[in-house]
Amino acid sequence: MHRVQDQGRGHGEGARSVALIDLHVHTTASDGSVAPVDILNLARRDGLKAIAITDHDTVAGVNAALGAGIPPGLGFVTGIEISAARPAAIAGKGSFHVLGYGLEPAHRELNHHLVTLQHARRQRNPEILLRLGALGMPLTMEEVLAVAGGKGQIGRPHIAAAMVAKGQVGTIDEAFDRFLGTGKPAYVDKYRLACDQAIGLIRAAGGLAFLAHPGLLNLGSPQAYEALVADLVAMGLEGLEVFYPEHDPAQTAFFATLAGRFGLLASGGTDFHGTAKPQIRLGCGRGDFTVPDDVFTALRARLGPSLSS
Repeated sequence: MHRVQDQGRGHGEGARSVALIDLHVHTTASDGSVAPVDILNLARRDGLKAIAITDHDTVAGVNAALGAGIPPGLGFVTGIEISAARPAAIAGKGSFHVLGYGLEPAHRELNHHLVTLQHARRQRNPEILLRLGALGMPLTMEEVLAVAGGKGQIGRPHIAAAMVAKGQVGTIDEAFDRFLGTGKPAYVDKYRLACDQAIGLIRAAGGLAFLAHPGLLNLGSPQAYEALVADLVAMGLEGLEVFYPEHDPAQTAFFATLAGRFGLLASGGTDFHGTAKPQIRLGCGRGDFTVPDDVFTALRARLGPSLSS
């Protein structure tokens, strides 16, 4: 199984003058609205140099993309975004996400734990709907499934989309801001892997573990981030998602410096979800986002032995 496919430097029709790289992409296998094969076609159409499919707690999208065949000229990295428990030193609720790159999607132990995580997602959905009903926002699972199209894992973005379709809120962002986001009235927590366990599973499957969108953690001080990264490096962390549409220039510069200080790789991507985040486009975010070419070059070099594994 190819965990990294480097198909050369051609970009297909519609190529931009700057080669776009997107190492954080979601599909219908989790909470995105675009099917894996359509992601490949979209990436080729828009002239992307490389992508990684990083669905939440599943490698189904990766498998579908590999099964369809990676288009010539498009570099492809297998990936995942695992929901992990926050390390004890970090206060707050909500997910702490670990990205994995270049992992073997058929790895048995990884898939065993992914089944558990997927079950946890399914178990909390009925409780979310009960809480919405108590808030005067009745919604059935059938309505949610209709919006999701019967594809992938059902989660909060699908519930939010169903709320929009029913006229209960105006946008998906409003659904999260008022009801579904961490700490909001209809939020329900779920089981997560311990952070060191998530990192260990990615490494056991032959991949590299990265901290996803660190700027969203809002730790408040450089010292807090330095302490966190030091702890994660001790667990086996190998990179930081430095380039992310929600990181402002100062954050991007800080995380790049932090990665260099700890000898970590940098990664970057749009966190593309399709209609769940309609303002975010594949490869370029809101239109002005780019990931430097050397990010993919360095990742490919680190994963060198797996290029033909």
